[in-house]
Amino acid sequence: VQLQASGGGLVQAGRSLSVSCAASGIIFRNYVLDWYRQAPGKQREWVARITNGGSASYADSVRGRFTASRDNAKNTVSLRMNSLKPEDTAVYYCAAESYLGIELWGQGTQVTVSS
Repeated sequence: VQLQASGGGLVQAGRSLSVSCAASGIIFRNYVLDWYRQAPGKQREWVARITNGGSASYADSVRGRFTASRDNAKNTVSLRMNSLKPEDTAVYYCAAESYLGIELWGQGTQVTVSS
């Protein structure tokens, strides 16, 4: 049972990057998928959510720049990040959420945005 993260890396400000998670061992379509991030010295913060049906919501700080998507056939969730800013630098985590709360976290992937 896991969420395997991929993507991330180093990118210049203003450019785009995608991160993804591939799920195994869960009934993927039953879960809401969240994205969180944690910058050095800061608390983990919620970034985006995509429901079972594909409706997405975003934190104010990323709305209009980030797009969450999911593929229930492939058990994957992705976060497309456009117009990246240095303040977007963080470790990005995906999470699988049920009515019980978050049940599974991905291992995180580093995104670094240089100015």
